[in-house]
Amino acid sequence: MNWLPTTLILTIAFLAVFLEATVNGLRHLLGVQVDLLPGLMVYASLTCGLPTVGLLAVCGGLWFDSLSSNPLGISVLPLFLIGFVIQKYRGLILREQNFAQLVLGLAASAGAPVLTLLLLLNAEIQPLLGWFSLWQWFVVSLAGAAFTPLWFRFFDRLTHALSYRPLGETSFRPDRQIKRGRM
Repeated sequence: MNWLPTTLILTIAFLAVFLEATVNGLRHLLGVQVDLLPGLMVYASLTCGLPTVGLLAVCGGLWFDSLSSNPLGISVLPLFLIGFVIQKYRGLILREQNFAQLVLGLAASAGAPVLTLLLLLNAEIQPLLGWFSLWQWFVVSLAGAAFTPLWFRFFDRLTHALSYRPLGETSFRPDRQIKRGRM
């Protein structure tokens, strides 16, 4: 198994969660903390296997919860459910199409906060909800949709830069017969 894509995805997830928590420009401008993990989960579930999806859900969810006001571990299950469903139906999804990436990113970014909210309400934790929450959900969904095709381009370039290029075909067929010796 090639661990390069898994290592790159987890490293970028760590950096994305760190940047979400430290860069406050968009948060002060729009009043929303953008979540980049659902779009990254879309990329991971369409290009890698279920172990990578599970690792990203657990590590990314715990990293995100440790730097936000969420209870620790509440984001793991929504991320895993998103990744599992996309992983299950990835044979039917057009991975290379930007529109499909955009729609999947929108669905994942809209679904992750809703699933997290359902888990919070089920755990009898009272989150702050109001009309401004709809604005936050709308902006988070659109930002996640916008970043998902960027994840595909970024990782395609990164993988192309860090992996070897296969050798081209030779002009000789491997099944040809070579006669040696005297005629």
